[in-house]
Amino acid sequence: MEKSMNDFLILDCTLRDGGYYTNWDFDKELVETYFESFNQLPAEYLEIGYRSIPMNNYLGEYFYCPVFVMEQAKEWSDKKLVIILNEKDIRKEHVKDLLSPCLGLITMVRLAIDPLNFTRALGLAEAVKSLGFEVGFNVMYMSTWQDQKDFLNQIQEVTGLADYFYMVDSFGGVYPEDVKDTFDLVRSKTDAKIGFHGHNNLELALVNTLTALECGADIVDATVTGMGRGAGNLKTELLLTALNAKSGLEVDFNSLSNVVSAFENLQKQHEWGTNLPYMVSGANSLPQKEVMNWVTQRFYSFNSIIRALQNQKDNQKDNQKLSLFEPQKSFDNVVVVGGGPNAALHSDAVMEFINRNENVCIIHASSKNAGYYKELKVQQYFCLVGSEGHRLEKVFDDLGGFSGQCVLPPFPRKMGTYIPQALEGKSFELKEITITDLVKDAHTVLALQTALSLNAQNIYFVGYDGYQEGYITKTELVLSEENECIFEDFQKNTGLKITSLTPTHYRKLNVESIYSLLQ
Repeated sequence: MEKSMNDFLILDCTLRDGGYYTNWDFDKELVETYFESFNQLPAEYLEIGYRSIPMNNYLGEYFYCPVFVMEQAKEWSDKKLVIILNEKDIRKEHVKDLLSPCLGLITMVRLAIDPLNFTRALGLAEAVKSLGFEVGFNVMYMSTWQDQKDFLNQIQEVTGLADYFYMVDSFGGVYPEDVKDTFDLVRSKTDAKIGFHGHNNLELALVNTLTALECGADIVDATVTGMGRGAGNLKTELLLTALNAKSGLEVDFNSLSNVVSAFENLQKQHEWGTNLPYMVSGANSLPQKEVMNWVTQRFYSFNSIIRALQNQKDNQKDNQKLSLFEPQKSFDNVVVVGGGPNAALHSDAVMEFINRNENVCIIHASSKNAGYYKELKVQQYFCLVGSEGHRLEKVFDDLGGFSGQCVLPPFPRKMGTYIPQALEGKSFELKEITITDLVKDAHTVLALQTALSLNAQNIYFVGYDGYQEGYITKTELVLSEENECIFEDFQKNTGLKITSLTPTHYRKLNVESIYSLLQ
């Protein structure tokens, strides 16, 4: 029988789950708008963040929720406030110090639990419950529970301990029938109130949540604009709108509009929400953390990410093993061509420089500008990572007349391999990466390791423009900083100098004008 709004509750966890995109720091004005808006909205609980022991990297205020942050939230909000503990980091001996300061400020403490650690989580929950908090069990990886027999047999032990037992669709890959089956399974084992937390990889978070409510769920989660790890969650505004239309739930749409507008600005910056990699990972119950890193912090193409996920699904290290790159010829002078506009703008000068020098070759770190140089009669190497195979097919008209060689990272490549059929006899993999420990499959690393394999004495960069301060995205900043570290490691570890012949914002590159060498 379908529940009315009086029979189930809504928990909004925007600040906690959204912190994966902001490092748990939020603008104070945004947070004030959040709390003031929710004072007028039908959500019983607001989960404001984690409480945690110290970590070895920077994590912001809503990861630790110090007392002054909780006091401010309590002052702004008339809702029941919630924090969550990550069970993998927290032990029952931490509970008193972590949670005693929360008394009087926090109503419920939830535990993020891997079902493999359920026995340990029961002990942690007992310590939390003894302090007088409501306790929520957020048991992750719902789509894999059928393989966790020990965990399933222990669900009965939450009766009398858990105020809410949550089914968490961590991978965002369950369907309504899965929700029904899992709900019935949990209900057969415990009388605890049941909750549902849905991720939106397959854009099924709403229908799965409504299905959970139809089954009799007592509480469900959502976040404003769906802000949350990876593909994100059910949108609070969508849930409230659907319930308003479906069952007459009273919603103050002015307040809802205010809070949605505030978070939409963040969404433009961080671009959470589902995409093809998240869809594939969700459909196959593959980990979200790594996919989120690939999507948000690296310039991996979606094709690369999909191949990596396919390899994970098939339990294989890589989908192709190649012959080693063992060049028979050395080159004193190497020109590394990047993807920046200056490689095209100054291509005539670069080609003149190449033609004037002997024993010179080109390494294309990116094939983006390869078309400007394809008529040169010198040996050319192409770094085959990301979508470069597809890009080469376009540059060389389905690879007709291609005479270069392709170089790939060492086996196994975590992002998989796409090699056009026409290049299979012309593609080789490096034996190892020796120039840096930072990353193994970046374009710049591959280009410099190839130059080292060719015994280069002089390494010139063109089209490594860098990014102008003030006009740089977070992803571009990560790539820029990574390249700076690679340049520094290479020069320190090899004693070789790298020189940019075209304008660049990279500080670790030496700079000469291409035109000064053509007088």
